[in-house]
Amino acid sequence: MTAVTASNPQTAVSLSEQGLALLAAGSPLEAAEAFRAAIAAVQMNREAHTEAHHGLIRALRDAGQLNQSVAAAMALTALTPADPLAHTALSIALQAAGHVPQAEAAAARARILEWKVQLQSPREEDSLS
Repeated sequence: MTAVTASNPQTAVSLSEQGLALLAAGSPLEAAEAFRAAIAAVQMNREAHTEAHHGLIRALRDAGQLNQSVAAAMALTALTPADPLAHTALSIALQAAGHVPQAEAAAARARILEWKVQLQSPREEDSLS
């Protein structure tokens, strides 16, 4: 497999897809490289690409680089502080790294954020009237 770089003309989406394929093929370190390139590509365009961040978190965890996985998850929560999935990813990374109390706190934060989303959404019975 060739090295993946941010200067490659591929888009961030295709780099993320490459990362997913590498994860599925059992190559988490190469997948992490692809996800990092996707993140770098969108940073140059000043766009958020959370899928690449989630992929990086998973790839690092699968590669056994648990502290790096936690750091990547913390970076995602800083990028998207109101996203319940970012806090769920942090919880999973912390759990895998053996930081159970912190993982439980991150999971609780994810639940609270999800409840806020639900409270802001129109209720089904209201939309039926």
